[in-house]
Amino acid sequence: MTEKNNFDAAIIAELQHHIVVYEDESAYKKLFFLLFLPLKSFSFSIIKSKETAEEIVSDIFLDIWIKRSNLATIDDLKMYLYTATRNNSLRKLHKNKKVTFFSLDEVQVEFTSPDENGESILVTHELSHKIEEAIEGLPERCKLIFKLAKEDKLKYKDIADLLHISIKTIDNQIAAALKKIASSLEITIKKASA
Repeated sequence: MTEKNNFDAAIIAELQHHIVVYEDESAYKKLFFLLFLPLKSFSFSIIKSKETAEEIVSDIFLDIWIKRSNLATIDDLKMYLYTATRNNSLRKLHKNKKVTFFSLDEVQVEFTSPDENGESILVTHELSHKIEEAIEGLPERCKLIFKLAKEDKLKYKDIADLLHISIKTIDNQIAAALKKIASSLEITIKKASA
């Protein structure tokens, strides 16, 4: 597990503790602001409606606050929230469209802007744009897996459980995504050095 994943997990665990033990509204708000956008993006990838995705995630967070005493029984709150988001999104999708089958190939994934994190400061605007283009060019299933692994920092095992796929599939999709991104960047670098 990376240092950032450990840091995020520690923050979430601390916020969870403060919500359960002290009924701390400020800890709840911090948890909300930390996870709302990634969860909304994940819901949107399934439901394809920003408003509905926002409602789903808002309802999940409202439910978390209402049943805050039950949070003590949850070992991995981040994974719990992703699973709840997936389940509620699928329920809503099935209810609204009477869909009986969900395919990863049908999801639409949105990445948050790379300018929202400190690492992007080191990457030039043009290079960052090329990376975004390469990611946008990925098949939807590959893009979703890449986003959950690289942007949302979920573990491969958690992604496998969340999407009901094998870890080997995740490895293959991440490798394919990285190969496409590297290929896109290689073309850019060759043009720049010519």
